[in-house]
Amino acid sequence: MKLPPLPATLLPFALLATTALAAPSTGSPFYGDAPDATHPWAVHDQNRPQPKRVEPGTYSTVAQPGKPPSDAIVLFDGTTNTLDKWESDPKPGEAATPTKWIVKDGALECVPKSGYIRTKEQFADCQLHVEWAAPANVQGDSQGRGNSGIFLMGLAEVQVLDNYNNPTYADGFAGSVYGINPPFANALRAPGEFQVYDIVFRRPIVKDGKVIDPGHLTVLCNGVLLQDATPLEGPGGHMKRSIPVAFPEKGPLKLQDHGNPVRFRNIWYRPLPPRAVEGGTDGVLTAEATTAKRKAIAAELRADAAKRSGTAQMLRLAESLTYEKDSATATKVDSLAAAYVAGLKALTGVPLEAKKGEALSVQRAFAYLTKFEVVAAPYAPKTALDAVVKAQGWDLPKK
Repeated sequence: MKLPPLPATLLPFALLATTALAAPSTGSPFYGDAPDATHPWAVHDQNRPQPKRVEPGTYSTVAQPGKPPSDAIVLFDGTTNTLDKWESDPKPGEAATPTKWIVKDGALECVPKSGYIRTKEQFADCQLHVEWAAPANVQGDSQGRGNSGIFLMGLAEVQVLDNYNNPTYADGFAGSVYGINPPFANALRAPGEFQVYDIVFRRPIVKDGKVIDPGHLTVLCNGVLLQDATPLEGPGGHMKRSIPVAFPEKGPLKLQDHGNPVRFRNIWYRPLPPRAVEGGTDGVLTAEATTAKRKAIAAELRADAAKRSGTAQMLRLAESLTYEKDSATATKVDSLAAAYVAGLKALTGVPLEAKKGEALSVQRAFAYLTKFEVVAAPYAPKTALDAVVKAQGWDLPKK
């Protein structure tokens, strides 16, 4: 059967057949909304970096821990070897010593009254995975039952507590950001069974006494959302209101000794990219960071254009102007555009008809450049090319 023609917005914008076949399609130039003051990339930008490949892990079961994703940094895998990654959490001025916690049946078990432990490795923003189990032999109630804690950077605590049929104050419940925000729900399994915490942590950022980003914690327990980007308001604490403070660049992960033999297994994390407020690209960038990124993209495109010729060079240079205006580049594009239209006008018959697809791609590029004021309207090459397209009856149906 004969298929209807695609709408103009869905037609490929390949510059030339040879370049289209050179690499997999990652988008098209002159397509989505152009870069602006806080977005260095266009919408659907083909120049935006591709996500890195990460092989996913496997889910944990009640009986067995799952496997971490391929880029995870493993802090405890159930072997005594990973105890080398942990140490005691000494008092200020004292030196750290090997931890007294033990590995038992593939789990890291708290030895009551031996003290907190911490990782030797330090990190900051991360995706953290921790599995924990309260003692199957239930003793105590409220905060005295299966109590421990997970301290991000040694400061912000996600509460560990056996709250299976065990009420306590809400902001100290299992899955709470301790002292700050209760969890949405109680999703715990029975005592003795492993609970699975998946945590996304963003540290607070304070500069010159001003809170740039309060930081936040997202927590899932056994697949149930408990905290949804909860603002930290600082590190939290016991009986005291949390206040905004600057966090260090990095810090250890700490596990609490609260006098209960809580067990932990399958502990790993993945570092997260920096946020826009830190000069990264996660989120809306500052105007300064956006300008710098757009300048860098434009430079890459112009370097690539130097390796090309003719129409391909013209369109690559024109694309660079959408990121950064440059008078020398604009002059070169104007010259190449005028030459392109003049060459098109010199053709007739079959040779001209063979240029239809390319001409329509160039027409869209010119329309894009004028729409986003990359070039001033009216743009002479666009006006001349529009006339050629109309005369040949190449106009596409408008939706």
